[in-house]
Amino acid sequence: MDVRITPRKLSGTVTPPSSKSMTHRAILAAALARGTSTLRNVSFSQDVRATLDCAAGLYCRCQEPEPGVLTIRGIFSREWDPGELPLFDCGESGSTLRFLIPIVLALTGRGSFTGRGRLMERPQKPYLDLFDEKGIVWEQKEGILRVQGDLAPGEYRLPGNVSSQFVTGLLYALPLLDGDSRIVLTSPLESSGYVEMTLEVLAAFGVEIENRGFRELTVPGGQRYSSRELAIEGDWSQAAFWYAARALGSPVEVAGLRGDSAQGDRVVADHFRLLGQPGEAAIDLSHCPDLLPPLAVMAAGRKGTTRFTGAARLRLKESDRLATVHSLLSALGCPSEEGPDSLTVHGGKPLLGGTVDGANDHRIVMAAAIAAAACQGPVTILGAQAVEKSYPAFWQDYKKLGGEVYVL
Repeated sequence: MDVRITPRKLSGTVTPPSSKSMTHRAILAAALARGTSTLRNVSFSQDVRATLDCAAGLYCRCQEPEPGVLTIRGIFSREWDPGELPLFDCGESGSTLRFLIPIVLALTGRGSFTGRGRLMERPQKPYLDLFDEKGIVWEQKEGILRVQGDLAPGEYRLPGNVSSQFVTGLLYALPLLDGDSRIVLTSPLESSGYVEMTLEVLAAFGVEIENRGFRELTVPGGQRYSSRELAIEGDWSQAAFWYAARALGSPVEVAGLRGDSAQGDRVVADHFRLLGQPGEAAIDLSHCPDLLPPLAVMAAGRKGTTRFTGAARLRLKESDRLATVHSLLSALGCPSEEGPDSLTVHGGKPLLGGTVDGANDHRIVMAAAIAAAACQGPVTILGAQAVEKSYPAFWQDYKKLGGEVYVL
């Protein structure tokens, strides 16, 4: 689906969907629990559906009794015999894949995983290095990753400058083992807010982890997940786009967010204030890489140069986001320079309008839509349906705020 946007300021109050990151974590914790858990305020994006489908593949019972509500009867609510497990299709969700791999190994000692888009091209090296060290056999070919072997209690060493999703996957799996384990970070942990969220959700489901400054995490074995009722909080990652709208002159208010959230992307509020001032600015994205698209749009609208660093991991997302954000800005008339792990944006010039390739990347599409509201001419966005991955109601919310969107 391609759309054309006629520039017009947005106005009103918007409530972003519930946190995709927290929903992934809550679904899997509920799937591993005894009893039935109830999750409220659930937003069913494509990524969330992928995790839910994979949880059902573990033979837990998932139901949607009413809109936004999910009940999950965990696999240990009865005597669990996994039988022959399916090929787990993780869609385009990196969280689903990286969380599930060690969980399935801990439960059954074997598993097969696939996905769509660029998912199976995204690196799994931290796991694969651990598997080689631990004697777990793996094979990846023709878009399928197969693993087999015992995930044994012990020490697991991971670099901290890779996706925190690898740490989270182990934090879910290791409590299921018979003995105690340790996760040791061999370098400072980036995106620590996501691990903080993991620990928060695990604690809510009765799992205890000792965190020593995000350098070492001690995981007692033999633990049991407990069912519970949990309301999913609003998503700061999606709220960032509406902050970008405000930065570009649209009087949009954002509701439904926790100011004390563990979500690392809550830092967008601080960056919004920083980018509200003219002059030189520098932002390290190592702890919040997903914020680059909305922050780059903010930077385009301010007077001054903004340099974003610590962004190398963005090349391995749904698109090469350093390249696609650079292309987005160029298409709309904002000069920028792309480096190996950086993007420099020279803001303050009028955004002209033009055609943006959404690159099958939900965050590129949403950033382009927000920028379009402040452009001098119409903006065409190719592949606008990509928002379904994380924010299915984005276009409805955009129109409710006064945006003029036409499907081509």
